[in-house]
Amino acid sequence: MWDQGLTEVCPLRGLPEPSTPLGPPTRNPGGDRVSPAPPQDWTRMATMVPSWLPSGAYWIFLISLLLVACLLPPGAQGQEFQMRVELQPPAVLPGESVLVNCSTDCLHAKLISVETYLLWEPVGSGRGWAAFQLNNVTGDTQFFCFGLCDDFQIVRSSNITIYRFPERVELAPLPPWHPLDKPLLLSCLLSGGAPRAHLTVALFKGEEELGRQPAAKGEPTEVTVTVSASRDDHGANFSCRTELDLRSQGLGLFQNSSAPRKLQTFAMPVTPPRLVVPQFSEVETLWPVECTLDGVFPASEAQVQLALGNQSLNPAVVSHGDRLTATATAKAEQKGAHEIVCNMTLGGKTLETRENVTIQSQNPLAITISLGVLAILGLVIIAAALMCVFRVQKQSDTYQVNQTSPRQPKEAAAAE
Repeated sequence: MWDQGLTEVCPLRGLPEPSTPLGPPTRNPGGDRVSPAPPQDWTRMATMVPSWLPSGAYWIFLISLLLVACLLPPGAQGQEFQMRVELQPPAVLPGESVLVNCSTDCLHAKLISVETYLLWEPVGSGRGWAAFQLNNVTGDTQFFCFGLCDDFQIVRSSNITIYRFPERVELAPLPPWHPLDKPLLLSCLLSGGAPRAHLTVALFKGEEELGRQPAAKGEPTEVTVTVSASRDDHGANFSCRTELDLRSQGLGLFQNSSAPRKLQTFAMPVTPPRLVVPQFSEVETLWPVECTLDGVFPASEAQVQLALGNQSLNPAVVSHGDRLTATATAKAEQKGAHEIVCNMTLGGKTLETRENVTIQSQNPLAITISLGVLAILGLVIIAAALMCVFRVQKQSDTYQVNQTSPRQPKEAAAAE
């Protein structure tokens, strides 16, 4: 991959051709490896500053290099040739090294080298090319390849890109319950990741992509998508995914997904439940209680409470579609007005209905009458049973008489 950087060809008129090659690498007082020591003729080149200078001098060198490249008219021979730069790889993780190949088609190219603040070392050279290894790249870096072609300087700039994977990809917490048909804001929080120009964030429901946006600069970055919650979204998993696309840099597509979060949607009607109880009842008498609510979603996950005053009942709850029905039995031990309460809760929303039941004491006269009726019924049953017994006995006697009557004429004839 040849870099499309800046190339300039600058004449160095009046300068003798350097005949001394670059010396071996030297070390500064701190022990760091720096570029090769320059020959004596190098100091006469106004646009060539060695890389052992501190960073301030490095920028002075870059500015002067560009000024000279722009102000001096190019020569006829040097203008025909350009410096090419090839990086391997073109993007690296922080702290990694890059192999740089500086090359030109000029047959008389000399002194091909690099200029950068990074630590570097030569790894090979040949006719019209030289290779260098730039070490410990910690950030996006610009460097220069330069050389001489027939007393003309040729220069090309290039850039090393640092890429980082996101340190944090998280879908913001969802509400415990979200009402149906209401807008739902999905937010993905992102920290780290570079280069941002190649980083995008997408939000998903399961494997269905809901939206995609480029990651903006800043820490942390928030990417949002608004959707309308439906019944199909109940119980669905939502997540966000980052994609660092470095395929144009000769690398790959790097994806990183957040942990999924489950959404629960609900619907509750405006009207309260229907509570059905008797208007009157008696002490120590069981009576039915029924509470019904339509339009509940999901009905099976709603909570129902039935109570007689401070006494909690134990209802049987049945759901059918969007209808929820709770039934129970209740009894009061004291006469008077008693309150029955039915409330149904879902998604943090509660609907409640109250009804009064008047409890009366049992009537002694009614009890006496009931006992009298039972006694009479008992006597009637006993009388009916006796009558049935007498009837069966009478039928039995008649049968015996009928059995003996044919024998009498025979006995009379024998007597005669």
